[in-house]
Amino acid sequence: MAHTAQDIYTTLRAVEALTQLTDDEIRHIASICTTSTYKARETVFKEGETGDRASVVLEGVFCLTRFGHTLKQYRRADMFGEVALLDEHTHTGTIVAWSDGVLIQLSRARLEDDAYVSPDLRAKIYKTFVFQMSRFLNQGEALYNQMDVLLIQDGGCAPGYNSVTAFLSEYLEKQGHQVFIAAAGFRSLVSNRNEDYRCLIYDTKVFRQLDTIRGVIFSPPLRSERGANFRSERFPDFKKSALQKQAADNIVKRRVKIVIGIGGNGTFAGTRALAGHLPENVKVYFIPVTIDSDVYGTSCIGEFTGVEAGADKIHCYMADSRTHQRCYIIEMMGARGGFHALHSCLGAGAHLAVLPGSTYDLKKIAEAINSRRNTVIVVAEGYKRDFRKKSGYEGNAAEFFRDELLKHGLDTKQKVVCEPFSRDIRGAAPNNMDITLAQRMARRLVEMINAGENHCMPAVQAGRETSIPFDQIRTDNSVECRLAELANRLY
Repeated sequence: MAHTAQDIYTTLRAVEALTQLTDDEIRHIASICTTSTYKARETVFKEGETGDRASVVLEGVFCLTRFGHTLKQYRRADMFGEVALLDEHTHTGTIVAWSDGVLIQLSRARLEDDAYVSPDLRAKIYKTFVFQMSRFLNQGEALYNQMDVLLIQDGGCAPGYNSVTAFLSEYLEKQGHQVFIAAAGFRSLVSNRNEDYRCLIYDTKVFRQLDTIRGVIFSPPLRSERGANFRSERFPDFKKSALQKQAADNIVKRRVKIVIGIGGNGTFAGTRALAGHLPENVKVYFIPVTIDSDVYGTSCIGEFTGVEAGADKIHCYMADSRTHQRCYIIEMMGARGGFHALHSCLGAGAHLAVLPGSTYDLKKIAEAINSRRNTVIVVAEGYKRDFRKKSGYEGNAAEFFRDELLKHGLDTKQKVVCEPFSRDIRGAAPNNMDITLAQRMARRLVEMINAGENHCMPAVQAGRETSIPFDQIRTDNSVECRLAELANRLY
């Protein structure tokens, strides 16, 4: 169907962002616009591409998608991409034609060309769009003045950070809460600028109303996403009481009602210290996410994926050791009890797990290796850590254990290869066990909130959901001696 100049004018006249322009100005803009026709499912532009034009729907329906989810539909007289008229804007989403349709398009090149648009009209158009953007920014400023629930993630990355974030957003929102998250852990609480926070939205309809506000995140795609999108490396300065108090004061000023720390033993220590500076009416909780399961008394989100990925890595070393008659000594995660190193070793069937706090007959181990054609040994990163640090040893735990064996008679025809701790495990995609555990922990925490519990952690012990008060939480993650004995296949 052909569209007349009157059709284009009538549509532009109905655009909310152009209401401040006169009829003659609208007619002039209509005269310099072009129209583009799209077939159903055809892409207008993709997320990440640089934009150079604003579009107004003349006919049909167009959809905004992010992470594969449809977030908003644009119909007749709806505008999108207008920020591209102000600068070389990178699109934050993908626009796809939902049906056959037609777009009215105004390019930045024509808007900036005096031959098409007079300086006075151009200034008026710019002023209109700046006003629109300012209105959105002001909405954003107000959004972060009063944060109901605040999530805080810190420390080393682990599979499942994003999963539990998504489920917390879902369950808390369904209970009537509005969920926010610190963009960079404890650092954000100290800095405390509006840009240090994000707003998590689970409901698609609500997100469509707020997606133009800075920092608003659609949370469902986080369920199975790798990594941790809202954390920072450990923030050692947060051990200072003055910074903890400053963070607590900032939380109170933003009228936060519920604080939820998410992470391992270091994050728990920071969350508990922060709780000590907060008034009783601010509830504080903690959820354990750690590959090394360094929070005792519960399964920890990330440990299942960590062991699976760790065992797979060891399987590869074992295959290579058989092929090339090598002795691999591999450093793996395990700062204190050595949970990750032990269970990865057991899962792969490696020949020995060397754990922190354990003693070994080094002469006997060296003799056993000497008589073998291939060997794979897993050494937890925390093995004799304090001694290594005190003595000034600069190598990793695997190299230290090799040097110990050399002193006790290691003399093998195998080529001895030491491998440092591989951090790629931290970025593994969470498996079904960890995603399920994240879901259970999130649900249990909401139940705890509704029951009025405070200063406690949801836990899953032997498959049963419960909660543990902060003052009963241990972070030594000791391992069973009989289980450790299973990880010795040398003799």
